[in-house]
Amino acid sequence: MEHKKEQKTSATSFSDEIRSQLGGETITLCYQCGTCASSCPVAKTTERYNPRDIIRLSLLGEKQEVLSGGAIWLCSSCYNCQERCPQKVEIADVIYALRNIAIKEGHIPNIYSEFATGLMNEGRIVPTSKFVEKKRPEYGLPPLRPAGLDAMKKILAATGFDKIQWKKEGTP
Repeated sequence: MEHKKEQKTSATSFSDEIRSQLGGETITLCYQCGTCASSCPVAKTTERYNPRDIIRLSLLGEKQEVLSGGAIWLCSSCYNCQERCPQKVEIADVIYALRNIAIKEGHIPNIYSEFATGLMNEGRIVPTSKFVEKKRPEYGLPPLRPAGLDAMKKILAATGFDKIQWKKEGTP
């Protein structure tokens, strides 16, 4: 009895947390019809991603499973789910809200933390190698312009992006 009460409190607090995030406001409107999953191109290619399951687990309070499971990072942001949802659940936006919570709690795939580090240090997600710079003229491409690191740093500071502690996945 006490365990069920704790589960309900946990479910309520996690769904409240999601609803308090920009984009997460509509999650509790979901009644699990599955329209999102049936219209999702990613769900058609992998069993690792199912928006209906992510929302169900979120509403059940399975916070750690949702945030650390990795599925939330597979959404392609095509918005098919959101456009077809009969309950007007903003599913893609809910996924963004979940990603934001995951980042705040240190659950971010290594590739995204590497992209963030590249942005903050070089102004580009992927550094440009000397080899690529040398090959560009051979393909008729102009030299790359500087990334504008100062402007990038101002943008990252204005959005708070520079204050996020990037933890490597699997580290405490």
